[in-house]
Amino acid sequence: MMRNKVEICGVDTSKLPVLKNEEMRELFKQMQAGDLSAREKLVNGNLRLVLSVIQRFNNRGEYVDDLFQVGCIGLMKSIDNFDLSQNVRFSTYAVPMIIGEIRRYLRDNNPIRVSRSLRDIAYKSLQVRERLMAESSKEPTAEEIAKELDVPKEEIVFALDAIQDPVSLFEPIYNDGGDPIYVVDQISDEKNKDSNWIDEIALKEGIRRLNEREKMILKKRFFQGKTQMEVAEEIGISQAQVSRLEKAAIKQMSKNIQ
Repeated sequence: MMRNKVEICGVDTSKLPVLKNEEMRELFKQMQAGDLSAREKLVNGNLRLVLSVIQRFNNRGEYVDDLFQVGCIGLMKSIDNFDLSQNVRFSTYAVPMIIGEIRRYLRDNNPIRVSRSLRDIAYKSLQVRERLMAESSKEPTAEEIAKELDVPKEEIVFALDAIQDPVSLFEPIYNDGGDPIYVVDQISDEKNKDSNWIDEIALKEGIRRLNEREKMILKKRFFQGKTQMEVAEEIGISQAQVSRLEKAAIKQMSKNIQ
């Protein structure tokens, strides 16, 4: 009977070793005594832990190899910082660190740029949420997280929303066995209605019929955002003349598009 072979980053996951708790403790003692080969055995013996964690992030659209490598960084950090004197299983300590490393990677590679301060608030909020959930076995409210961090609740909500992954317009939201309904099917496009297309064509036609000076004044005023005084200085006439020409051009455009 053949084993299911899945390779990630060149690693045959079917051949990954599994360490018992007693073996783990002995290897940690050897590593902390300076044995680098023991550290390597600890890493290889816990790669299955990384695999189990990255399954939580399968729907993020990231390459599995990338998530696996980032998860391995979190694993190595947890191995280097694990305290044997604490009465806790290594997996209990390592999983949050691996998750944290992957979340930082996803946050920093988010296509929507979020300010550093906002990301910091969001990251701290996630840490507090995990701690409160571990203590009370229930999801904490935004008010509880805000109280722990001593920041306004609105900042917590805004920060957590800011780091959420964008949803694809072509993500299916319903399927009854026939053609699926996608997010894009439920969105109304106000910019591309027939009336907007007609108005845009009429506006372009109205501008086309103006003389060059009128076109230039409207372009500087309404497309470049300049004041009448700035336009007057640029083209060498008075502000009052710019005002009259502008009003005349707009009036002429209104006639042209009626």
